[in-house]
Amino acid sequence: MNGRRGTSGLPGRSRLRGRDGQSGQVTIEFLGMTPVIIATLVVLWQLVLVGYTYTLAGNAADEAVRAATAAGRGARQGACQDAGLDKLPGAWEGGARVDCGTAGGYVTADVRIDVPLLFPGTVSFPFTVHGHAGAVEEEDD
Repeated sequence: MNGRRGTSGLPGRSRLRGRDGQSGQVTIEFLGMTPVIIATLVVLWQLVLVGYTYTLAGNAADEAVRAATAAGRGARQGACQDAGLDKLPGAWEGGARVDCGTAGGYVTADVRIDVPLLFPGTVSFPFTVHGHAGAVEEEDD
């Protein structure tokens, strides 16, 4: 040993002497960044909900138009709406609207779903997602 000792008299303690004034620096920096981290996570979660709502709207429109083409002309509107709302999770059902139409041998289904704000089933975001699907009308034999 070269005879150098830290303040406590133990070998190797002198290396820690310069860091004594910064012992809580990492904690303070993390606490300062916590609101930014939380805000980023909230925005990402809301974007996930918007994307999932687009997926639900597209699937509901596909199911609705499939049911409408298989149903007879008289039962088409009811079958279309029932099928469009059938596969939606309960939190999205309340803000969903299904419109079906037939023109020129073509059946269409338009689905509009309100995007939930942070927690599905509570408050809706002032944004509506649209889903559209169409299929050729089946002929009755």
